[in-house]
Amino acid sequence: MMDTPCAAKYCHLGKSTMDKRRLMGGPRYIKLGKRVLYDPDDLDSWWAQHKRANTTSV
Repeated sequence: MMDTPCAAKYCHLGKSTMDKRRLMGGPRYIKLGKRVLYDPDDLDSWWAQHKRANTTSV
């Protein structure tokens, strides 16, 4: 499990971007008290859902 800063680095995003994605439908996460944790498998799955074969809007 990764905390938000670690997950952001893993995804090559900023921490604030991960915070915003969490509010707007980003990768799955677990909240334990104030801690937010991400499973690397969920991060990989989230990235895979955003793969595109061309630039046509979906």
